[in-house]
Amino acid sequence: MLHALEIAGMVCPNNVFLAPMAGYTNYPFRKMCEGLGAGLSFTEMVSAKGLHYRNEDTKLLLYHGPEGERSSENGATLPSPEDSPTLPPPESNATLPSPENGATLPSPEDSPTSPPPLEGGRGVGVRPLAAQIFGADPDVMREACESEELAPFDLIDINMGCPMPKIVRNGEGNALMEDPAQAEKVIAACVKSGKRVSVKIRTGVSEEKKNAVEFAKMCEGAGACMLTVHGRTRDKIYAGPPDFETIAAVKAAVGVPVIANGGVWNDKDMRKMFERTGADGIMVARAALYRPTVFCELTGREAPPLLPLYLEQLSETERVYGERFAIVYMRKMAAFYLKGTPRAAEAKRRFFAAQSTEEIATLAKELM
Repeated sequence: MLHALEIAGMVCPNNVFLAPMAGYTNYPFRKMCEGLGAGLSFTEMVSAKGLHYRNEDTKLLLYHGPEGERSSENGATLPSPEDSPTLPPPESNATLPSPENGATLPSPEDSPTSPPPLEGGRGVGVRPLAAQIFGADPDVMREACESEELAPFDLIDINMGCPMPKIVRNGEGNALMEDPAQAEKVIAACVKSGKRVSVKIRTGVSEEKKNAVEFAKMCEGAGACMLTVHGRTRDKIYAGPPDFETIAAVKAAVGVPVIANGGVWNDKDMRKMFERTGADGIMVARAALYRPTVFCELTGREAPPLLPLYLEQLSETERVYGERFAIVYMRKMAAFYLKGTPRAAEAKRRFFAAQSTEEIATLAKELM
């Protein structure tokens, strides 16, 4: 069930992944989850158009830490987003305050090239880096894959699952599952960049319009080296149990690795997902926001105490994003981490009244 997973020559230390979640999976949070056992983590979804137009809100979405610190067993932590403690849809288009320079590299010749083989990333014992992008213009998507910002990443995931209306209305995200011909052009263009390209999809648009199997075959044919299937239709957003049968059908229909996503909150859920789908790996989303140590449970590690994790996350967040951002984000993370505990409502009120990272750290030592 648990094992190292090779994706087009890229070796992940295990097959339990952290999902891309807009507004949350920034560098410190990804680094923390990797240290707790996640075999691969993805950036928040990044707009290819944002890279094209050199939007200043994109660069930190792709920040991946100082070179040389991505050992396979390092810990750490970081975060990201808005001032309300409510859980936004994990695939929404929420963005963080972040600068960016969208410098791009010259396009290679117009023929697909195979990415170089890797052992765990840029070297033995180094975790691979994965970014997720979204867009519907093949040329702009390929330009993003060839950009300087995405150059350090070993795998580029294309979001074709986001159900948020503002994304779908633009023909992006899950809208592409209704336009397989355009989706194929997008995937093929990205593959021509020479990058490893994966695709994240849903089971379909609605119960009446499930096309994941046919769509997955198209993705593989266009050059995708991995598929992640969120086991819900677009209209379900994140509600209801995952559709094990459709994920299993996708797995049976393609030869590339298939990652199952949706409804994995604990070891029991993970085992059920593997048994019912035959997937090559699983992807954890919202469970990690409430309990990042879920990766310890899923990979058989001893979970560390929450307090030092939170304090390290707070420190790293402030270092990378500044105090104001750290205050807003870490108040929100405290609400997640303390949900369901005694006096959670009172603790949340006190965290949200905090006006400095020093005050937040003091509260954490008292309440966690």
